[in-house]
Amino acid sequence: MVAVPTPEQFAALQQALAEALKHNETLTGELRITRTERDLLKEQLNKFKRQLFAASSEVTGQHQKDMFFNEAESLGSQAEPAAEEPGNDSDDDKIDVPGHKRAKRGRKPLDPALPREVLRHELPEGERVCPHDGAALREIGVEVSEQLDIVPQQVRVIRHERVKYACPCCDGSLRLAARPAQIIPKGLFTESALAWMATSKYLDGLPLYRQAVLLGRFGGTDVSRNTVAGSMVRAGQAVQPVINLLRIPRDPGHRSAVMADSIPP
Repeated sequence: MVAVPTPEQFAALQQALAEALKHNETLTGELRITRTERDLLKEQLNKFKRQLFAASSEVTGQHQKDMFFNEAESLGSQAEPAAEEPGNDSDDDKIDVPGHKRAKRGRKPLDPALPREVLRHELPEGERVCPHDGAALREIGVEVSEQLDIVPQQVRVIRHERVKYACPCCDGSLRLAARPAQIIPKGLFTESALAWMATSKYLDGLPLYRQAVLLGRFGGTDVSRNTVAGSMVRAGQAVQPVINLLRIPRDPGHRSAVMADSIPP
């Protein structure tokens, strides 16, 4: 025979159950916090291990080496060779399919806005004779194919020559032609070079020390990466007013204040 608890015992059981549930929720929250702290500590530990034991240079593991150096072989084995580019969209370049005409598959045409250099290939004079009757062959047309060509970086030197003027009658007048305004006065790099550096670093992800190596290879002159880094810092400081104007909110009052602060003295 099952004993029926008294009301006092039933109330005590309910209270004990409530306390157990509350304690369980507390332990669950503490466990969640402990796991989060554990994961954060693991990330910090891994970071310290990389700083302590990782290679000081950008030499990566063998897996990444194979991934980068064998990229062409890995991707090329999965792709088909590029076909000849299609011509115009005439009926000869279409395949009849019931209900419509489907364009032939092939390489997409190159951008017509790109500059083009025409290389004309002709037969030698001795081969422009018909082998059957000896008559001279006439030109009846050309067969066109296009390839994409890339011109490497061209490094040049801009030489500024400021002309001096003097009075031929006296020594009291000497004038020198002004030099155009520059982002970095007396800087080593032109505005175009600074734009190339900023684009290569912040858009293409090319580190500054690699840019220095490229400048040395293309220009034939060793350029210190400290010089490149300093030029980037000064260029960033020079364009900071423009950045401030781009961040102006829509509030007209605040706009005027920011514009006043952005205009250099």
